[in-house]
Amino acid sequence: MSRRLPVILLLVLLPLWLAASYGARYGFMEDAQWVGICVDEASRWECQVRANLGLMIHFKILGYGALAAAVIGFVIPGRAGWWLAVLALALGFPALALYNTTLAVFAVVIAGLRLVRAPRSA
Repeated sequence: MSRRLPVILLLVLLPLWLAASYGARYGFMEDAQWVGICVDEASRWECQVRANLGLMIHFKILGYGALAAAVIGFVIPGRAGWWLAVLALALGFPALALYNTTLAVFAVVIAGLRLVRAPRSA
């Protein structure tokens, strides 16, 4: 496997993940159709998912998770730190789209810095 393959996959999948996050925001959370459905039938599984996503947004779960993964990934050397930075980006992009921008901005920047940092020489 090429050393560049994980980076190329990351550069392809992260924009798709960001687009899916914005799709969830505008197509599921802010769509008036879902608001009306969930007012009438709150017990539907879609409405339960929407309510839980709303709680995650309210308590900033994605933002705090992304920030924690980014900071820990920045400190831990090697592949483990790199994968934690990828996890921070995977949590940070939806946090950016879903109203947790204050925490997610710092997480995405720290994770991005960790991903471009040169490996330490032994």
